[in-house]
Amino acid sequence: MPELLFEILSEEIPARMQQRAVADLERIAGEKLQAAGLQYESLGSLVTPRRLTLHVAGLPERQPDVTEERKGPKEGAPEKALQGFVKGAGLSSLDEAELRDTPKGRFYFAVRHVQGRATRSVLPEVLVDVIRALGWPKSMRWAEGEFRWVRPMQNILAVFDGEALQGGLDLGGERRLAFTDGTVGHRFLAPDSFLVRDHEGYVESLKQAFVIPDFDERRKSIVEQCSALAHAAGLAVRPDSGLIDEVTGLVEWPCVLMGRIATELMTLPPEVLVTSMRSHQRYFSLMKPDGRLADRFLVVANLEAPADSELAATIVAGNERVLRARLADAAFFWDQDRKQRLETRIPALRPMVFHAKLGSLEEKVLRVAVLARSLAAQLGTDTALADRAAMLAKADLTTGMVGEFPELQGVMGRYYAANDGEAEEVAAAIAEHYAPLGPNDACPSAPVSVAVALADKLDTLAGFWAIGETPTGSKDPYALRRAALGVIRLIVENGLRLPLARVLAEAVAPILNEMKLREQLAPIEALDRLVQEGSSGQRLVELETNLLKNLDIAEVDEGRIAFVVNALLAFFADRMKVVLREKGVRHDLVTAVFNLGGEDDLVRLLARVDALAGFLESEEGANLLIAFRRAANIVRIEAKKDGRDYLGPADASALVVDEEQALHKALQTAEAQARDALAREDFTAAMAALARLRAPVDGFFDKVTVNAEDPGLRANRLALLAQIGGTLGQVADFSAIEG
Repeated sequence: MPELLFEILSEEIPARMQQRAVADLERIAGEKLQAAGLQYESLGSLVTPRRLTLHVAGLPERQPDVTEERKGPKEGAPEKALQGFVKGAGLSSLDEAELRDTPKGRFYFAVRHVQGRATRSVLPEVLVDVIRALGWPKSMRWAEGEFRWVRPMQNILAVFDGEALQGGLDLGGERRLAFTDGTVGHRFLAPDSFLVRDHEGYVESLKQAFVIPDFDERRKSIVEQCSALAHAAGLAVRPDSGLIDEVTGLVEWPCVLMGRIATELMTLPPEVLVTSMRSHQRYFSLMKPDGRLADRFLVVANLEAPADSELAATIVAGNERVLRARLADAAFFWDQDRKQRLETRIPALRPMVFHAKLGSLEEKVLRVAVLARSLAAQLGTDTALADRAAMLAKADLTTGMVGEFPELQGVMGRYYAANDGEAEEVAAAIAEHYAPLGPNDACPSAPVSVAVALADKLDTLAGFWAIGETPTGSKDPYALRRAALGVIRLIVENGLRLPLARVLAEAVAPILNEMKLREQLAPIEALDRLVQEGSSGQRLVELETNLLKNLDIAEVDEGRIAFVVNALLAFFADRMKVVLREKGVRHDLVTAVFNLGGEDDLVRLLARVDALAGFLESEEGANLLIAFRRAANIVRIEAKKDGRDYLGPADASALVVDEEQALHKALQTAEAQARDALAREDFTAAMAALARLRAPVDGFFDKVTVNAEDPGLRANRLALLAQIGGTLGQVADFSAIEG
């Protein structure tokens, strides 16, 4: 069966956009072909910096013939309705319609037989639709055309069954890019065009023209070349899959070469060297066998340059010069920054705005320091060290090095703190207070680092909830979801027994008080500026004096604090559910525990979820869940029928059957045992106490008639069934459990 080969050749597509682009290309093309009635056997794509390629195999020669039916008015309908149907269906008269019997009477049907078109005539329309449907994070116009694309297009190859398709893409402004059966190879090594007849020949011709069209093949080539060069030098490549992917998206014919870092620049911190090479030059760092950074780097050229060739030597020398200049700037900042102590840089945070409604970075640092001291006390660590680390944590933002390399904030703070003679715990906390930044980032474990990292994130969350700037849908411009997940990891992975509600209140209160004071001072400051400018001096001074007299410095009421804290706790609950789902924990079990409410100890909450999961995996737990549902359904149905609620506990004196008496006694025992176990936080024991209810519950349902003729007896038995839910409800909301 015929195949389609489709390639869009353009200027270089940004590496970060390529993978999404080919995924969208496959998805959209598949949808458009299906919509056109063109079934296919397989569909695949290729991507390089300059080209997006689609290959579709097993297409038919023609579209299938189809029969379209349109139901019209009922027989005997008004003339106007009948004529409207004839016109809308494209009929010349009502005689061309069919009358059919239906369960609702006889109706007119318009039947139209549509002959399938040749695939070759359909594809140009489909391909143009595909191009126009592809979306980009950023796009551009070029020349005088109106068409927008990620980068200027140069050629569109469209070959079906070995021949070029007719048609093309209108770019606007009398510009048109016609479909062709040719393409070009490497921009410099093989710029001449060549003809293409099929996918296999296309791939082979591109390789001969110094283009590896398959992303995975190019990536593998880069990895193998890097490993071989590093091994030959007795070194190892520093792992960096993200950089490998990015570089793969920058070259069509990768050639890896090794360069050397100037000896005098190796005195810079290794993070500076790695960041400069990675972020600015896209070089790969190399490591010595002892784990230290080597004075070598790998660069991936987009040329054919054998290692011993003059071209290779020229490329390496040029990259070494560029790196030397970049690192010379870093060395200057390194030397200059160490001349000033971090503590002297704190006032420079004052003009740096954290958020217009939350004040400056200096104000944030002062809040974080207070909260870090409190957390350190609760964690049993040195409060003075936590305070010192929090005060210095943001100071490196004012340094030249962080100004040049923003990725190194915190990291450079550690070096400068050590240079100043600060305690090792303080230096480490400065470096780690942003962590963890993501699921793969290491979580701090040193107590001082944990206290400062928690304080920084909790202050951020409290601040944005206080001003109402919370995440909505997919929008989270201040990375608050990430901050909350960081708090959860810090607490859970370190096993911290923190009452989250109280800690959040400590973070929220000073922010609300600052906001209140800032709001009251705003008109006073405005008047003060006018006085200083000499505007109606005496009258303005009197107004300012009156405002100062009436200044309310009382703290924000507890209700407002509680409102913000409760909203934050709900947000943390949602984030916890995400964390647990990602670990494979059933979402309904998470909901069953969260529905109990009032739990702000995350470690205890997770232990409860784990115990519940284990309980339900046992035979006793699974059967008890079935019995609970049966009891809950009976109570719900009867309560609805009677128009009243049935709430336990049951009246023991009114129980007459042995099995209901046994159940009542078992419920009392299980409730007491579960309560005691929960108080000890022995959730496994609490579940074991519930498991012992299985036999008496089964016995009750086997021997006892709930809907007894005696109304009092019936009501008491319904209350006994309701008591089952109440007893189980100490541990979790069993009504939320599925399956």
